[in-house]
Amino acid sequence: MSTIAIIGIVVGAVILALIVAAIVTRPRRQAKRRGEAREIRQRAAARETQAKKEQAAAAEQRARAQRQQAEAEERERLAERELVGAGKDHRRAGRIDPDR
Repeated sequence: MSTIAIIGIVVGAVILALIVAAIVTRPRRQAKRRGEAREIRQRAAARETQAKKEQAAAAEQRARAQRQQAEAEERERLAERELVGAGKDHRRAGRIDPDR
């Protein structure tokens, strides 16, 4: 046989071996990629859950702060009314007993 024919047979055999290897290893590569994708999805789900917990905690903290501010404003209004009432009582007491 000629050298060119031998080289052609060897090249053909190598190409055929590469094709067979690619076909045989394909399921393992796909399984590996699926496993990686599953891990990424799990990490993403865990991060999403943590982020939602943080959002809920922030919303709760914000609501608590708003309630406290509303309570403080209500106390301020009550104190103002008491001051106004006390001032009226002082004036009335001054009219009743001007010497004191």
